[in-house]
Amino acid sequence: MFSFEMVEPDADDLAPWWLFLVTGVLWLIFSFVILSFNWASVWSIAILAAVVFFAGGVTEIMVGRRAPGWRWLYYLMGVIGFIAALVALFWPGETFIVLAAILGWYLLFRGTFDIVNSLASRRVEGWWLELLVGIAEILVGFWAIGYPGRSAVLLIFWVGVTALARGIMSIFLAFRVRGAMERLKVA
Repeated sequence: MFSFEMVEPDADDLAPWWLFLVTGVLWLIFSFVILSFNWASVWSIAILAAVVFFAGGVTEIMVGRRAPGWRWLYYLMGVIGFIAALVALFWPGETFIVLAAILGWYLLFRGTFDIVNSLASRRVEGWWLELLVGIAEILVGFWAIGYPGRSAVLLIFWVGVTALARGIMSIFLAFRVRGAMERLKVA
């Protein structure tokens, strides 16, 4: 049987608050580079994609080492992740164009899913909000797919605003962790 015991947190159990602050500032700088809408934006998004692909490859290899079966498939996916990372680094422009197109199509499919899901759950309060989001996703998806330049603008805006939001959240989190650490030291 499992037993859950309430343990009072200790200030040493929390990550250093300044780590969240530094991470937040780096995300803000990254967002400003991306939102400059120039060649640096393309490079930054391609490098971010390369890092994500590489991390995905490492994860697949690590999971494959512990998988009870089908290890070769995990290893294959890990190698594909490494190759995708190299492609993103060596051909940033092409990587950017493909990611922009994928984002437009993703929004189109996601919007369709959200509309169907909202209509299937009409008895749930606020179902119409998901319907509106789905319609907006489809409209933006069609808008982006219609012309590659619009897909590029959407990708830059999407990644830049996401990085900006992540930076702001990390900075707020840093000060919340700092306050929690001070309260735990006083208690």
